Amino acid sequence: MGTQVLRVLKNLNLRVDKGDYVALMGPSGSGKSTLMNIIGCLDNFDSGKYLLNGIDVTGLSDNSLAEIRNKQIGFIFQTFNLLPRYTALENVELPLIYAGVSKKERVQRAKEALEQVGLSDRITHKPNELSGGQRQRVAVARALVNRPAILLADEPTGNLDSQTSEEIMQLFEQIYLQGNTIILVTHEEDIARKSKRIIRLKDGIIEKEEFI
Repeated sequence: MGTQVLRVLKNLNLRVDKGDYVALMGPSGSGKSTLMNIIGCLDNFDSGKYLLNGIDVTGLSDNSLAEIRNKQIGFIFQTFNLLPRYTALENVELPLIYAGVSKKERVQRAKEALEQVGLSDRITHKPNELSGGQRQRVAVARALVNRPAILLADEPTGNLDSQTSEEIMQLFEQIYLQGNTIILVTHEEDIARKSKRIIRLKDGIIEKEEFI
């Protein structure tokens, strides 16, 4: 920031194993968004090392990072980030298009992902024809369709009512029980407690780690 150097994360050391279900928590300015962006290969870091599924992503080119994001990480956002003119099926297909998967296989895998989240009867619906919970389920299916190493969810229930939030968290539990690795960013204590491990950040460091 001009001549001022702001250290957001400080000597942070974190290991997430395959099959973990981790919640990142902390007040505004604690560094959780920066940490999430680093885990998701969206932001670079100045020093240290990051190994993702055995790959050292430190210093990789933008193109290499984009490829890793598409193949290794499934993103789920608070605002769903669905394309309004596309059907649920077409939205879920998108990561497979970037991965160069054939049309026939894309459709098959997208249908399977939508069935996994309980939306096999909504594949031709566009986002404005779906409820908030259904839209988030489409977003979860899109995140799962490339069979990523990590499912990275940023405030996934932030725009949902309490009942729908509970349904989405039950879906996350099912996904976790199928062997997926989930990292969840939330400011809601009850949502964080659906995970198996809470990492509490404060002022750029891990203040506390709690196993549920």
